Amino acid sequence: MPLWNPQQYLKFETERTQPAKDLASRLSGQNPKRILDLGCGPGNSTAVLGEQFRNSEIIGVDASKEMVQTAQKTYPSFHFIQAEAPDGLAVLKYLFDIIFSNACIQWIPNHPHLLGVLMSLLSPDGILAVQTPINQDEPIHQIISEVASREKWKSFFPSPRVFYNLSEEEYYDLLTEISSEFELWKTIYCHQLPSHQAILEWYRGTGLRPYLEMLPDTKKMEFEQEIMDCLKDAYPVRKDGSVLFRFPRLFFTACPRT
Repeated sequence: MPLWNPQQYLKFETERTQPAKDLASRLSGQNPKRILDLGCGPGNSTAVLGEQFRNSEIIGVDASKEMVQTAQKTYPSFHFIQAEAPDGLAVLKYLFDIIFSNACIQWIPNHPHLLGVLMSLLSPDGILAVQTPINQDEPIHQIISEVASREKWKSFFPSPRVFYNLSEEEYYDLLTEISSEFELWKTIYCHQLPSHQAILEWYRGTGLRPYLEMLPDTKKMEFEQEIMDCLKDAYPVRKDGSVLFRFPRLFFTACPRT
């Protein structure tokens, strides 16, 4: 699990929070007493839930100490816990009416086990709501992988990043086994970014972090520059001078078997 910088992550707070808003909108008919926000980060997704469910008890959980501290400071009306899913969730001694997770589970291995644990933490009438990025085939990730595998860099990265997401078909099969009913859908967000530097800034807060942490400080700028050189070819500047940054995300909601 990489270290997280809440300030870097929140440089694109609007874009990162929109999927949480879209997922929460699918829960508009719910009246939950207790909600778990899994992978709450700096609390931006928790705030979305708090706005929609004003009378609910909401608990945010994240594996990052830095994220939990930022969330608790920014949103003192909610309760935040540092715990790593799925095993660390044993500290939660009660069931939830909604378990919500925005852009988190891609960092956690073994999704059949993870989703089984989450289902076990739901009340009989509860609902699991998940959004996970599925952009591993987009140019930015292909570029990072290609640059990291170059002869001059590969010795710094003995263990390439693993994307733990399943395919859409695998999630479908899994959800048919563990839920009584579910919905599964995909959205591609087309973000208007001002420059290629903005793409690099975005990924400094997420996908680049595991790589940058393995590099000595004297090498980080050079590594990023090689990525930047590739970004310029992969993401052409549009007529208005901006860069179109595609970001596919997979969503699902599921109810437990009773």
